[in-house]
Amino acid sequence: MASLAAVSLDPTEALWAGFCAGDEGARERLLALHYAEFRRVARSVLAADGAKLQIQPTELAHEAAIRLLRIERLDVRDKVHFLALSSRIMRQILLDEVRRFRARKRRKPSVETYWGDALDQSRPPLFDLEAFDEALDRLMAVDVQKGAIVEHRFYAGLTMEEIAVVLGISVSTVKRQWRSARAWLMAQLRPN
Repeated sequence: MASLAAVSLDPTEALWAGFCAGDEGARERLLALHYAEFRRVARSVLAADGAKLQIQPTELAHEAAIRLLRIERLDVRDKVHFLALSSRIMRQILLDEVRRFRARKRRKPSVETYWGDALDQSRPPLFDLEAFDEALDRLMAVDVQKGAIVEHRFYAGLTMEEIAVVLGISVSTVKRQWRSARAWLMAQLRPN
């Protein structure tokens, strides 16, 4: 019979356990491991009018990492769950920046980005980020799961398979709800 001391955790599992326990070293190592993904997601979200906001993908990724480090107690199961949490933080940072930008201008200039998963990949539609967030909030009020799928897909860049793991549902359900949520949001964002 093996003793508990002889059973060793996979290094990644040990990092996640340390992260949840508040181990600063584990948090920093995990952030470093996933920082490239943070930047990739930030680049895609800031694809169109990000320059107007005066925030670069690196800054968005840094701010998300800093906010994650400040959270006292987190229960993160794995990489996918971690990226899902990061998506919520990046969404908040981005919207704060949009609001600051609009306050500086004392009017409501549009801050647009691309819907990277559009039907016509050659010409993805542009949409206003704040209008998108308001529509996403309305979607979450109607169907929390569909809203979570959109949030994870758009802000964290998670795959359908990763979203299924985070939400504990089948991939086919994620795909079906993604199509429905995307159609609903596109209708909400369409100019009158």
